[in-house]
Amino acid sequence: MTTVRTIVAAAAAALWAIPMQASAGELRFWSWRNEDKAVYAELIKDFNAKNPDVKVTFEGFEPQNYATVLSTALAAEKGPDVMMVRAYGAFEAVAKPGYLLELNDQNVPGLSKFPEAALKAETLRSDGKVYAVPFASQTMLIVYNTEVFAKNGVKVPETWDELVDASKKLKAAGVIPFANGTATAWQNETIVGALLSSMLGKQFEADILSGKADFTDKRFVDALAKLQALAKDNFAPSYEGIDYPSSQQLFSSGAAAMFAGGSFEAAPFLKANPALKLDVFPSPAAKAGDQRLVAQYFDGGYAINAKTPNKADALKFINFLASKEFGDKFANQLSNISPIPGVAFKDPILAKVSELNKNSMSYLFLVHFRYQEPSGSVLEQAAVQKMLAGKQTPAEAGAEITKGIATYFAPFKK
Repeated sequence: MTTVRTIVAAAAAALWAIPMQASAGELRFWSWRNEDKAVYAELIKDFNAKNPDVKVTFEGFEPQNYATVLSTALAAEKGPDVMMVRAYGAFEAVAKPGYLLELNDQNVPGLSKFPEAALKAETLRSDGKVYAVPFASQTMLIVYNTEVFAKNGVKVPETWDELVDASKKLKAAGVIPFANGTATAWQNETIVGALLSSMLGKQFEADILSGKADFTDKRFVDALAKLQALAKDNFAPSYEGIDYPSSQQLFSSGAAAMFAGGSFEAAPFLKANPALKLDVFPSPAAKAGDQRLVAQYFDGGYAINAKTPNKADALKFINFLASKEFGDKFANQLSNISPIPGVAFKDPILAKVSELNKNSMSYLFLVHFRYQEPSGSVLEQAAVQKMLAGKQTPAEAGAEITKGIATYFAPFKK
């Protein structure tokens, strides 16, 4: 309760400090990524090279307060002209009330080339319209230490059995196979996406969405059982008590060979230990020859305030944010996978992730089940966390997830 009151108070204080929208020829650009301010300053200079009469001011906010501050400001017609917005369910919180300007092929021609999955993340389900330019995707996969693999004669596993064998070999050599812990709830969702996507497969995702299957399905339960066995023998020692920062530190120290997580992990690992030699691989398949998949989601987008008095200038800036010129610098300076077609990745890991994304399924619970409460992500995180702590079986975890989602997802209501 104290945290909620603090956020609301911060939002109220921020709101009264916020002036009305910028004057003609000026744009106020809001973000929750204050740490990216210097890069955006460079990007805005690039925009101004062709648009010298438009002044763009970047304003960063604390991530935990951003959604409340933004919604409060937009409701009071004191919001920014252009803003970063989240994706999926969190996106709808600002799109549904009518706060955002519709974007389409006419006012942002570049949108026609964006991947369908990226546009869907910034589409309001009730009207099917796009309201933001997608800016990044994240991919669940396995990050590994190439030097540790080479030193111990371990090859990149392609099947689950090969992953288990590789883990046994590493453990016998005194290396922790996986740095992962499960004490931080959301990490349990990334672990499932990183390790089990290939075993679950695209058909499972389709069957879930159509109602032909739910999370008591044998494919899901059996995959959880394999994860449970892998974690017991190969995750960080006492992994139930290891939180996210501790697991990151364990991997970046070189004590562990692998980390099941997101593409967003590579940059922090290398920042913590520049000497690390890293690479990535997709989740292992059940058997040789099966398609190997990563799990992908889109992180957010750039939107225009529907009530901005500077619509023409805002559209100029949004079109720049949808351009390859922007995407190239955004991707390579901020270590992100831009969905803008044709972006060239200088970082070999980013380039590889971009290739892996060509064989992907959705990061299931975030993409499809974060629109209502209890969200699928919260349900999955809690159930898997309990399962990996030995407090429930894989079948019980699947049943718990299904029961929660069935309260609002019609295909599960049987």
